[in-house]
Amino acid sequence: MAATRARVSSFSRNVSTVTSQNHGLKHGPNGTMFISSGIPDLDKILGGGFSLGSLVMVMEDPEAPHHMLLLRNFMSQGLVQKQPLLYASASRDPKSFLGTLPSPASPKGDNKSSDLSHEKDLRIAWQYKKYFGEPQLNLNTNNGGQHDYCNDFDLRKPLDRHFFSGNNVDCVSIKDSPNLTALQDCCAGFLAKFSRNEGSISSAGRIAIQSFCSPQCKYSNEEWHMLSFIRSLKSMARSSNAVIVVTFPPSLLPPSCSKRLQHMADTLLSVKAIPDEDKELAKLLTGYQDMIGLLNVHKVARLNTGSCDSGGHNILHKIAKTKVFGFRMSKSSPS
Repeated sequence: MAATRARVSSFSRNVSTVTSQNHGLKHGPNGTMFISSGIPDLDKILGGGFSLGSLVMVMEDPEAPHHMLLLRNFMSQGLVQKQPLLYASASRDPKSFLGTLPSPASPKGDNKSSDLSHEKDLRIAWQYKKYFGEPQLNLNTNNGGQHDYCNDFDLRKPLDRHFFSGNNVDCVSIKDSPNLTALQDCCAGFLAKFSRNEGSISSAGRIAIQSFCSPQCKYSNEEWHMLSFIRSLKSMARSSNAVIVVTFPPSLLPPSCSKRLQHMADTLLSVKAIPDEDKELAKLLTGYQDMIGLLNVHKVARLNTGSCDSGGHNILHKIAKTKVFGFRMSKSSPS
């Protein structure tokens, strides 16, 4: 009896060729492509990850550096997938920041034992073992290679140096720059490598800019110069296969400048620390003792659609105290 074959419409899009060649990419709705944020929970919240060609802005909290967790995971995910990275900060030696990036977490012991038993069951004859070598653990078997797209990162273990010792990482210091012209030229040259004019997507790029508008930068008082740079950066991102993540301190900016920066973002996030002993907040939120902060999703990128994000819905997620950075949906008391 012939095996039943699934009926495939002539209008169905064949996307297997792209996903098999680019493990760090995922197809989204309306012809969009996603790259991972480096945090599985955040990818689920955003509907798949960060859209290629989008500008992601993260508002920093002056009370705690939780925004650095988002930035580090985003950078580590790209380096693990061998995606070129451009990193800029107000530090005098930005390359030293690469040594603080987290390493992919080791697989759980249960998965390891199950994989070993599976390999043992499939061993047909012992004399053929020498032709196959030692069994290798397959870490990409979760839902068709989910680990290829997004990893869990151990915050206690630094990333191996070989991931960022090659030519796929560029670091730029903006501390002594009188203006943003040099950084804009670096970003333009970097994004030109990932132009969408080509038919296929061979690779995706990542740009991470830490603490944009910080007082250490000489241009921090030039409001319109900074806004013009972000507007130009967003325009260049639209025509490229790359994602740009920018963190900035809204508390150190004039309210008008901060609002304009938020408006220009495709995806807008903020992180906020919570006090250790807040009895009122503990009554409102379940699992308060396991929380170190809150993630606020203000806006999600809506590329290739006719609808716009109203920005009127804020989603709070609690940041859990674990070695692996993750989020949990917060639940508040009805009262």
